[in-house]
Amino acid sequence: MIHSTATVPVNPEGETRLTRAQAWKGLVLKARDARLFLPPGICTRCDVVEESASLIVREAMIAGANLREIITFEPQSKVTFFQATGPREGAIINELFEDADGTLQLRFYCYLGLRGQAPNGPEERAEQEWMDGDKGYKSALLSTLKRTRELLAEGRL
Repeated sequence: MIHSTATVPVNPEGETRLTRAQAWKGLVLKARDARLFLPPGICTRCDVVEESASLIVREAMIAGANLREIITFEPQSKVTFFQATGPREGAIINELFEDADGTLQLRFYCYLGLRGQAPNGPEERAEQEWMDGDKGYKSALLSTLKRTRELLAEGRL
């Protein structure tokens, strides 16, 4: 079982300030179309195939893997990506919250397994190491906020 977490401030010093509503819109856009937020070539397809007021189902090709994700929304707070098909099974969560000082934070956490791999085997340990490393999900949080700021500056948010 893979459990990883990372938290970053939404508004670090020197960056354009984002309101909770703006950061939330960025997370919703990311859920609808990962191509806008991932490095070029990582996500080559991202299609919403079902949708309701509280969830979407998307099919995507990310890092060479076909995925089907059920994505639920807790407005202004949490986006949960349930891995229905693909190499991983489990949930990935992006959450906006205020810390004890009232500072808006963006947190990632996940509980995942790798389909067809031994629990806690070398593949899961390698995935855990990647997720916890510099190029893992902390960098994804930072790039999500950066892209949200770019979309705001372009008037697309």
